[in-house]
Amino acid sequence: MASRIALISTGGTIEKTYDELEQVLQHDVSVLDVMLATLTLRGADIVRVPLMNKDSREMSDADHRLIARTALAMAESHEGVVIVHGTDTMDLTGEAIIGEAEAASDVGGSGVPPVPIVLTGAMRPYELRSTDAVQNLTEALLAVQILAPGTYLVMHNEVLAFPGVHKDAAAGRFVKEEPGG
Repeated sequence: MASRIALISTGGTIEKTYDELEQVLQHDVSVLDVMLATLTLRGADIVRVPLMNKDSREMSDADHRLIARTALAMAESHEGVVIVHGTDTMDLTGEAIIGEAEAASDVGGSGVPPVPIVLTGAMRPYELRSTDAVQNLTEALLAVQILAPGTYLVMHNEVLAFPGVHKDAAAGRFVKEEPGG
């Protein structure tokens, strides 16, 4: 039996396309379906949820909460949720998921969703020759099937659990801040 995985698309670098006339990267169409068509995903039933198509630097607090609420709603009827997101504010959405999960649970809730919720993205767009988009999407789709319930960031062969995940822009990667330091 296939695992039902909700794939929520929100935009970000992973989904940017190149406009040759304007010579800019933009968010006119999603390339997720193109990427998915190149993958062999035995045992996974992917349910696409196109939520928005924004650069994450343009996302508001309301956008982060909408993504979090959508992910938690999808977690009720799927075995896992993957969110494709821009890397600049991915950490804010991860923290929002924890906050929304705590608010939705009884008093003293843990903030842990009922299934794994994985955020992923790319530092370089899919359309570029040297991209991390396919690797990160593939890793996220595998990780969501084997991780315990919780909120995670999966990119560049790493799994980082929220809270405390932040982008180190200078290093071009995400890091986990340990409690108290």
